[in-house]
Amino acid sequence: MRRIDEQYTARPFYGSRRMTIRLNEQGEGVNRERVQRLMRAMGPEAIYPKPRLSLAGKGHRIYPYLLRGVTVERRDQVRSTDITYVPMPSGFMYLAAVIDRFSRYVIAWRVSNTLDGSSCLEMLEEALRGRRPEIFNTDQGVQFTAAAFTGRLESAGVAVSMDGRGRALDNVFVERLWRSVKYEDIYIQGYDTVPGLHRGLARYFAFYNDERPHQSLGYRTPAAVYRGTEAAKG
Repeated sequence: MRRIDEQYTARPFYGSRRMTIRLNEQGEGVNRERVQRLMRAMGPEAIYPKPRLSLAGKGHRIYPYLLRGVTVERRDQVRSTDITYVPMPSGFMYLAAVIDRFSRYVIAWRVSNTLDGSSCLEMLEEALRGRRPEIFNTDQGVQFTAAAFTGRLESAGVAVSMDGRGRALDNVFVERLWRSVKYEDIYIQGYDTVPGLHRGLARYFAFYNDERPHQSLGYRTPAAVYRGTEAAKG
């Protein structure tokens, strides 16, 4: 499952067939049926179609995608959220985050051992403290289509936008965050306890926001761009 997660993070367009071939090339000796079973348990599938984490709940309202043709040019214009799988020695956890599209700043995050909506709702409440976005974009996952989640956004005066089915790259900025946090922290540290994972992620997101320069931001940090406080670094 750890190898599947690493491969999916590097190449999210891989389905179970390509994943099986790659794992066998790495000496795992697994068949496609086992790979399919493990991928169902973990959540990810190839981005065509959308990952299984993103299945909408029965009867949940699906909102239109509001970002087509939109240029994101200021902070708090658009925020996005997503959930990813975190491998652990004895199982797995789920990590969710809210990111500001313009600055790449991580507004809030949560770790949970289930895919229920409570931790995502807690994360949303934290993200809505202080400045609020004009548009909040999600996939069609049951956590984000739930009335409690969308209703909280609407009550805060935030427009709800949802990726179209089969359009995983609509949330590409959060996908890039997952790649960074996994390759720069989770895979290196190999956390073996949930408290250790929490502490490690807290350190990493502080580093990501306040110390890690982004080439796409003119080598400024997400915090500097979000707060508008720092000139570009050479």
